[in-house]
Amino acid sequence: MQTEKVIDHIVDWLKTYAENAKCKGFVIGVSGGIDSAVTSTLCAKTGLDLLCLEMPIHQGANQVTRADRHIDWLIENYPNVSRQPVDLTPVFDSLVDAFPKVDKEEDRFMSLANTRARLRMTTLYYFAALEGYLVAGTGNKVEDFGIGFYTKYGDGGVDLSPIADLVKTEVYELGRVLGVNQDIMEAAPTDGLWGDSRTDEDQIGASYPELEWAMEMDEQGKTSEDFSDREKEIFIIYKRYNTANKHKMVPIPICEIPNELK
Repeated sequence: MQTEKVIDHIVDWLKTYAENAKCKGFVIGVSGGIDSAVTSTLCAKTGLDLLCLEMPIHQGANQVTRADRHIDWLIENYPNVSRQPVDLTPVFDSLVDAFPKVDKEEDRFMSLANTRARLRMTTLYYFAALEGYLVAGTGNKVEDFGIGFYTKYGDGGVDLSPIADLVKTEVYELGRVLGVNQDIMEAAPTDGLWGDSRTDEDQIGASYPELEWAMEMDEQGKTSEDFSDREKEIFIIYKRYNTANKHKMVPIPICEIPNELK
């Protein structure tokens, strides 16, 4: 990959899109992970306004620290960058208290994890509307179009997706050239929605390089019967997520009414 040319291409695309949309800049949620670090740096390089939001919800201290250091680095290097911390923990807790109780607390773990992402989306759009900014998405190609590893109307609710045509290993390559902090480069990817130390690989059962391989094999028309052992296991994991999350990756279905019924 011609990394520096890819960076220039994305930066030009971001700036052109914002100017055509008559928007002053971008707002982004910075999590302490590689995707938001790379995306925020690309936005900063446009020279347009960039507002970085920190939105902890019972967040692990290491994630908060990485996000803080990354925003500090952006502000030191790009005069167009500002930060806004918004502690969503009390909002989340109040919302949880307002929901009806369930017999087994574990039955709603996934719903509450997705609720965190949707609270953050709401916050991003509050500031976007307030300032005339676009919400920049941080999803990569494997997450957005391979396994659908994001929250519908949460981190999937954005105005534009600068890195969605790059797989995770390519995002890391951009991060290396952009000078993203080493602690972010070395941190295990996590969605940070559970309030514990579980990683994306813990949840999915496969690493991003493995999923990239499976995505490529699927695009070539391969099936699980073409593989054995670990490769077969990885491909089955990929297809399971791809199938289950297809509803996130296709347009919202519309019930079309026949003309004779109108």
